Amino acid sequence: ARSIDHVVVMTGDLESTTGDIALATGCELKRIREVGKIRQGFHRIGRGGLIVEVVQHEDDDRSAAEFWGLVIIVEDLDEACAQLGTDRVGEPKDAVQPGRRIATIRPSVGLGTAVALMSA
Repeated sequence: ARSIDHVVVMTGDLESTTGDIALATGCELKRIREVGKIRQGFHRIGRGGLIVEVVQHEDDDRSAAEFWGLVIIVEDLDEACAQLGTDRVGEPKDAVQPGRRIATIRPSVGLGTAVALMSA
C-alpha cells in the first residue's frame, strides 16, 4: 500500500452532508456526478489532496451520514491481488478514473467496512 486514494461516505442527503464537510474543513465541493440512481459529491481535503466521495443513493433513506469505505493505492495492483488470492479480493477491473484499475476486498474477509485497492 502506498497511500489512501479516497474515503467514501454514504448519506441520505448529499447537499447537507457536503455542506457540513465544507463547513468543517474549509474545502468546498468540487463537483457532483450523477449516474442512474446514484449522486456523488467530491471534496479534496488538505495539502495531500485526500478525496472524500459522498454518495447518495435514491433508494437509501438513511437519516445520518456514515463512513462506508476506503480505497487504497497500491504500487502493483496485479501483484497485490495475487498475494491476497481470489478468495480475498475480486478480479481487477477498470476504475472510473481513466487509466486506473480497482479491485474490491471481499466482504467475507470480515474487515467490517468496504475496502478496495487501486492502481496508481
